[in-house]
Amino acid sequence: MKKASCSLQILLILLLTAGCTGKGNLKKDSTARADTQVVPDTGYTGIKQYFSGNSLIKEVTFKNGIRQGEMKSFYKGGQLYQTFWYENGLREDSAKWYYLEGQIFRSTPYVNDTIHGIQKQYYKNGRLRAKLEYIKGVRTPFLEEYTRDGKLFTDYPEITYTITDNYKTTGRVRINLDIIGQSRKVDFYLGEFTNGLFDTARINPINSVNGQTFVDLRKSGTTQPGHIGIIARCLTNFGNGYLTYKKIDLPYPDLK
Repeated sequence: MKKASCSLQILLILLLTAGCTGKGNLKKDSTARADTQVVPDTGYTGIKQYFSGNSLIKEVTFKNGIRQGEMKSFYKGGQLYQTFWYENGLREDSAKWYYLEGQIFRSTPYVNDTIHGIQKQYYKNGRLRAKLEYIKGVRTPFLEEYTRDGKLFTDYPEITYTITDNYKTTGRVRINLDIIGQSRKVDFYLGEFTNGLFDTARINPINSVNGQTFVDLRKSGTTQPGHIGIIARCLTNFGNGYLTYKKIDLPYPDLK
């Protein structure tokens, strides 16, 4: 009887020990699983090719269904046209455009899917053609353009104006705007650069009427700034937008 009781005690001890050991392993396994947890593959990973007929037009690199890595697009003849680099679905680093013959035409910096920094353009011979600046997707007035032999271009248009003064008779003054110098196309805006940026959300375009561009102001009876700011965006012979500014002092202090 005593021998059976002893055997029973040993059996209980073994069962308790096994139970404690099992709990310890369970906790350890749970921690291990938490430490090695990975994001599940929710989409395609690899390079997808896109065609127009039999022509390859684009290659996009994906990771879990999101653009990750290089994207290429091609001319109809198969030559490389442009490249973008993606990080987690957003454009980063430098996007590049290429001439049909393979030389780089333009390099544009991206940060968080937005143009930010100095964009550069090149001639087919590899020489620098132009530099433009963007800050968080918005142009600044900075522009440098170069001739094919490497000389800095400086002959840019300037804003000019005349004043039609009918203040004493009708209380109105017209500011007639024009541009001096060669330009393919000119757009005028009423306003100022915002922190050095050409922010079109903070300036007002000035429409032309019968080929004439002007700003009409009238007597307000209250003191006004006494001047207006005019920005002109001129398309250069290099195909870029040149930004120039003119502060125009007004003949009367209450024009609005």
